[in-house]
Amino acid sequence: MSETENRPRTTETEAGGDPAAGPGPDELDLEAAAELAAEAEEDAAAQAAAQAEDAAAALARLAEENAALKDRALRAMAEAENTRRRAQKDKEDTAKYAVSSFARDVLTVADNLARAVDSLPDDKADDPVFVNMRDGIAAVEQELQKLFERHGIVRIDPTGEKFDPNYHQAMFEIPTADAVPGTVVQVMQAGYVLHGRLLRPAMVGVAKGEPPKKVDEEV
Repeated sequence: MSETENRPRTTETEAGGDPAAGPGPDELDLEAAAELAAEAEEDAAAQAAAQAEDAAAALARLAEENAALKDRALRAMAEAENTRRRAQKDKEDTAKYAVSSFARDVLTVADNLARAVDSLPDDKADDPVFVNMRDGIAAVEQELQKLFERHGIVRIDPTGEKFDPNYHQAMFEIPTADAVPGTVVQVMQAGYVLHGRLLRPAMVGVAKGEPPKKVDEEV
């Protein structure tokens, strides 16, 4: 046997491989690993995106809940403040108007004093007794009016003013050409307000326009 025949032959696969034979086991393992890695990256990215969406949705819900809680808190605070103000106003009104009934009764005294001053006869103007009496009654009536004002009771004398049904009570109408129709021309009894609230309306006479005079037609 010759030396050439006894030498082991080198296959084409061992020398470099046959391209038609396909990838070897090592190459398959690398491709599979690459595919698995790519899939893992995709899964991780999808999971991260889902987690980000969930986190964003959770933050949005928290923001809405926080806004709702803040709104309710502000409403509760506003309602509490309104309640406090109403209670304070009710307390002030009670203090202001607690004397309403008593004040109405005292108004009669003021009316009688004013009538007493007006009823003194004019022919006694030179009589010192009557003059002193009139001045004394007038002084008492003035002091009573000052006392009223210190407690928020103000007299209404609307002579010459436009009739206001909120503060005046019309007792009669007076036809006259000397005043604008609807104007108060006479006060029968003065009115009063207590801290701006009507205590008693003024009883008044209101001007009424005179009807136009008829012109005689010449025949």
